[in-house]
Amino acid sequence: MISAWKRRFFLVGVALACCAGSIWAQPAATLGRDYTAINPSQPTDSGKKIEVIEFFWYGCIHCYHLESPMKAWLKRKPADVEFRYVPAIFDAASWGPMARAFYALDALGAGGKYHDDIFNAIHKDGFKALVTDPRVMADWFASKGVDRQKFMDAYNSFAVNGRVKRSEDMTRSFDVPGTPAIAVDGKYMTGPSMTVNADGSVNYERFFQVLDQLIARARKERAGQK
Repeated sequence: MISAWKRRFFLVGVALACCAGSIWAQPAATLGRDYTAINPSQPTDSGKKIEVIEFFWYGCIHCYHLESPMKAWLKRKPADVEFRYVPAIFDAASWGPMARAFYALDALGAGGKYHDDIFNAIHKDGFKALVTDPRVMADWFASKGVDRQKFMDAYNSFAVNGRVKRSEDMTRSFDVPGTPAIAVDGKYMTGPSMTVNADGSVNYERFFQVLDQLIARARKERAGQK
């Protein structure tokens, strides 16, 4: 018969072995393969929290596919992480209109309210005209209960112009390679396209492992600055 202390020692050993196995199952994120360094690093707007930005575009099918796993991650994200969406703008004519819509809705106090609906309308229902035509956008949002004139006023407002310009500047200064792209604390860039399986499908489990590792690295770096 195994004595009580030996039994406890055995159980602790099993627990440690399981933890070690879990760690070994997650290889360290590799620069150039799993993520890139943002050079120069960019300022953050998150104060004491670690900033995580998703650069996205409503017209991007890969951003649409990321939405569900990202929502699952947001439910478990660390408390010291501040997450936000930033519309990427590579070309003002094609990428700018939906960025304007994003900021116009935010100005009307409806930021995020129609986020899923927009993605579904474009990629599930095939409503492609929603991507670039502000009149179509205004009519569509009106059908959802948004005041059409207020939307158009916000869409063309000076404040929204400024936020769209900042999105353009950030897309350039962060050196966003495409969408979706995830920037961690202004220092690191990763994305689902960097964690793909042999068949070309996205390995979302690995992607979020990399994201968590970059957040942990940013946390350690912030602690070292104190």
